Amino acid sequence: MARRFGIQGGIIGAAAAAVVSFVVAGALAFTPSGDGSQARADAPETGQQAGRTPAAAKIDPSIVHASDRPGRSLNITIDDGPDPIWTPKALAVLKKYDVKAVFCMIGPQARAHPELVKKVVAAGHKLCDHTMDHNTAMDHRSQSYQSQQILDARKMIEDASGGAEVEYYRAPGGAFTPYSRQLAAAHGMRPLGWNVDSKDFEGGSVATIEATVRGELSNGPTVLFHDGGGNRARTVAALEELLPWMQQQGYGFGFPQR
Repeated sequence: MARRFGIQGGIIGAAAAAVVSFVVAGALAFTPSGDGSQARADAPETGQQAGRTPAAAKIDPSIVHASDRPGRSLNITIDDGPDPIWTPKALAVLKKYDVKAVFCMIGPQARAHPELVKKVVAAGHKLCDHTMDHNTAMDHRSQSYQSQQILDARKMIEDASGGAEVEYYRAPGGAFTPYSRQLAAAHGMRPLGWNVDSKDFEGGSVATIEATVRGELSNGPTVLFHDGGGNRARTVAALEELLPWMQQQGYGFGFPQR
């Protein structure tokens, strides 16, 4: 049976319902962005709802370091490529020691070298979005800028790979924001940190890179190297020494948890 209201009661009930709807809608539409501004809570999904999958909706937006492999395990991650000289060399060393890695790629680099992206995927490695321009100050830029950097790069990497999933997002220089982490997770990418920085981009010797990694392994499982952004001969040489040494120490190799 339909519920009856008098004219006055109906007006009051309708007004109350309108107020509640307005308040609830406002609460759902806006949330603090974490950078002093107000951001739409649904902003990471704007224009992308139709493309989201149930799996993407379940991705944890917190920054991951842990390995998905139990026991004594490491995650090898390699940033800033793909590079036509150094990526194939890094792939060769990884293959030699049967190690899988996460390759954090720059969007335009992936677009310029799709054959390398496909080789990375074919070898069983995983893909990570490392933005369009590697701007280490992007955490001070607008949300629209962050969105463009992340989503455009993701599309370029996926297109270059032939449709492989981009499973992680790593902010350049660790310049994550609450917004960028939520955005990445909403599009199926787990924010990815690191525990061990090889400092291979600083120009030190192979011995220095090795010593840095060995000295920091107690910090956690995720190790950062680079295959792009410059001459990475020292990185390749360091991987040639470090991977078998890690295996001798009883380490296995996994991927960051999703």
